Formats: sequence, C-alpha cells, structure tokens
Amino acid sequence: MLCLCLLSLGARAEVRLLTSIKPLQLIAAAVQDGAGQPTMGEPDMGQPDVLLPPGASPHHYALRPSDVRRVRGADLFYWVGADLEGFLDKPLAGRDKPTVAVQDLPGLHLRRFEADGSAHAADEEHDHDHRPGSLDAHLWLLPANARVIAARMAADLAAADPANAARYQANLKAFEARLARLDQRLTARLQPLAGKPYFVFHEAYDYFEQAYGLRHAGVFSVLGEVQPGARHVAAMRERLQQAGPSCVFSEPPLRPRLAETLTAGLPVRLAELDAMGAGLAPAADGYERLLDRLADGLADCLGAL
Repeated sequence: MLCLCLLSLGARAEVRLLTSIKPLQLIAAAVQDGAGQPTMGEPDMGQPDVLLPPGASPHHYALRPSDVRRVRGADLFYWVGADLEGFLDKPLAGRDKPTVAVQDLPGLHLRRFEADGSAHAADEEHDHDHRPGSLDAHLWLLPANARVIAARMAADLAAADPANAARYQANLKAFEARLARLDQRLTARLQPLAGKPYFVFHEAYDYFEQAYGLRHAGVFSVLGEVQPGARHVAAMRERLQQAGPSCVFSEPPLRPRLAETLTAGLPVRLAELDAMGAGLAPAADGYERLLDRLADGLADCLGAL
C-alpha cells in the first residue's frame, strides 16, 4: 500500500512532508535540503513542516481541527510512534497517504526503561509516561538512529519525487558524513565527564548518554507543577547531599518550582537540557545543532564541578 501511494505521487515535484515533532523535522530538513522552490502564497516545498508547536509535549497534546487537516493532507507523515505520541492514533487512522512510525523501522537501536527502577530515587514513583520495561521513545538522540531515519526519508522522498532522487541521496550521504564527524567531536568532549554526578527531571537522555559514556545519577519525576510531599522532597535532597557537587537539569520552557526547593543551600548547579530542539530552524545542520546543544549543556555544567 505504501509503495502504491508513493508511486501515485511520482508525477509531482512538490512533496509536503510533515513530522510530528521538531527532532524528526530536523532530520528531514537535512535530507530534503534544496529540493524545492517557494511558490507565491505557498511554503517552500523543500522545507519539511512540523505538527507540534514549540513547548508542546509529545506525550500529551490536544490536536486542533487545523492540526488534523494538516496530518491528513501531508504527502508524507513521520512520527515516532504510539509509545510517544499516542494522541495521533485516531487521526492517523483516517490518513490515506504514506505514514511512517519511525520506532518500527528495521535497524534502529531501541532501549527500554529499566525494569528495576535503578535510575530513580528509591522513594519516588516512576513517571507515568516512562513505566519500567516500556519503550524509551526518545530514540532520535542516538546518531545511529538518526541515520536509519534519514535513510528511510530519503528513499520515500525519492519515490515520491523522482526528479530530485539524486539530490535526496546526495543529501543523505552528506548527512551521514557530518554525523560521523559529530560523533567523534562529541565523544572527545563528553567522555572526560563520565562519572560526574547529575540529576534530571525527565528521563529523556538515555540514548545520548549511552552513546557518550554518561549516566544520570537519578530522576526527579514531577507531575506538572504539583509539589510532592515533604517525605519525597527530603528523600530527593538526601540524594543530592550524598552526591556532593552536582548538576540538576530541567527542560525548557519551564523549570519546575521544585528545583529551587531541592537545591537550596547545596553545592548544586541548575541548568537546562533540551531534547526537542526548541528554537532551532529546520536547516540542513539542524539535527547536529540539537546534539551539539545537548553536549554544551552537559559540558558547561559538569565541567564546572
């Protein structure tokens, strides 16, 4: 069915590619770079679009009618899958065009959240979105996975737009070469930081950590702005006291109010890590900039300990 749908697009040079989240858009931008020209009153057809607005959580998002129309109208649609964006199950059932859940692509390296909860403080519950044993859907943070996703996008775009097939393949090879250089650069920068303690509010970085020899010391799961009980806060502060000088990373756009309560009077630095690429333009090098920014956030804080 997918092949037939792609062939039906073959006569069209303008392919509307839509992704669910910014990181997938950044990968698509590397593959689609320069493949289309702006048309009066229309967006650049060589520019992939993204569904979720900045700051929106892929775990919980309420689609508007205009979002549903965009999903159903895109020529190609890429999402991580039901393990991350469960809200898309129903609108995708109404699509009659190619749709790819990248978590199902062969060749991906996938991991699951630890069943023993060893990455979590002993006194806390697991994040409801990251139950032990469930798929860790933040798979885009591993460069090897980005290569697999990009290869699928290049093949789909070439089938949908044969006139630009050579460009898509050239862009893919250039992307793969840049990722190899990026991997070497990040390895050299981050491996010396192995063993330095840090904590996160969202267990989203395990793929990246695994690639570069890092490991967070604990996860402080917070449900929205609900302040946990005194016993829970005391247990988390005890973890920080035992760790000594350390970093606590939150995610933009908001820092949990709990962060200041936990770290008051302790030798702890507060910083941010952004797994979603907020503010990054969908340029050919956007995905590399996403990983570079993660590395910057870790290195700047941990390197100062």
